[in-house]
Amino acid sequence: MERKYLKREVLPITALVIMECANVGLNTLFKAATLQGMDFHVFIVYSYALAALLLLPSIFFSSRSRALPPLRFSILRKILLLGLIGCCSNMMGYTGINYSSPTLASAISNLTPAFTFLLAVLFRMEEVSFKRSSSVAKMLGTAVSITGAFVVTLYKGPVVIALSPPSISLRLSRLQSPNANWTLGAAFLTVEYFLVPLWYIVQTQIMREYPAELTVVCLYSSCVSLFTAIVTLFTEGNNNSWSMWMLKPDIALASIICSGLFGSCINNSIHTWALRIKGPLFVAMFKPLSIAIAVAMGVIFLSDSLYLGSLVGATIITMGFYTVMWGKAKEAEMAEGCNNNEGCLDSSQKVPLLRSCKSDDEHV
Repeated sequence: MERKYLKREVLPITALVIMECANVGLNTLFKAATLQGMDFHVFIVYSYALAALLLLPSIFFSSRSRALPPLRFSILRKILLLGLIGCCSNMMGYTGINYSSPTLASAISNLTPAFTFLLAVLFRMEEVSFKRSSSVAKMLGTAVSITGAFVVTLYKGPVVIALSPPSISLRLSRLQSPNANWTLGAAFLTVEYFLVPLWYIVQTQIMREYPAELTVVCLYSSCVSLFTAIVTLFTEGNNNSWSMWMLKPDIALASIICSGLFGSCINNSIHTWALRIKGPLFVAMFKPLSIAIAVAMGVIFLSDSLYLGSLVGATIITMGFYTVMWGKAKEAEMAEGCNNNEGCLDSSQKVPLLRSCKSDDEHV
């Protein structure tokens, strides 16, 4: 029982927090590489191609290690759709940053839990009932986390711990494009962070039909790399020489290798696994948490000054995060109670998301 609890509750939280910490470092490495002239289209193509190559053996091991349903055309069609969503999301995101700044991208990424919650309700993956404390906790916690993330991003406040180097936000502002257009950049970024929850929803649906995370991520990475390469050849093939595809042993190559291994490969695999066992809303809740992680890592490793806005916002994010986690844990208890009750619906056992069953009174 304890091992089951650790696997379903503690391990996903630990893994997703570690991945958010890794993403902060990967984003910093990517920014340094693009400042050296690396094209982000090439970065996407190579990093996802490397991930697909690393995960290629999993296709053979997965089919041998456990019984899986046949990889039907309907599943492949959804994986192609997932690859198209991933390709568009990456394109929109990097284009939006080019028109604005990473700071604006961090602010708009806070909309991910709200979009995910709306889509999950629309696709009936999450239940909304104001009569249920767990449902109210999820809605309230989502709103609180988004509010806290915006406080961290938009409110600076007085210095709590004064250190000499400039803050992360000041350094990020230097990466702003000289031809900045914040309105257009915000539009691209909003589309990106609407596609990310859509990616969560489609990936969860795929996991229901074909629960082989590594195989799906391998095929998905191949699709993203192929789609991005096609788009790049059409959009930039006439304006740039083939030298843009040549890699040298510099920071660009290091960025591609690290992103392909820890980002496109491990990060996507862990997110896919978490989507299968916990659902899209659980995974989306770590998006605002990443801003607090970035602030903490900046203070610890980069000697950034800690401002009151960051401290207050991180506290609000934590409160909202634990409120949602409490709601999900409450639903887990109700679902477990229903599984032990003959009057509950069998469908709750088939859905990998945490859903509460109807009570005995509702069956009367």
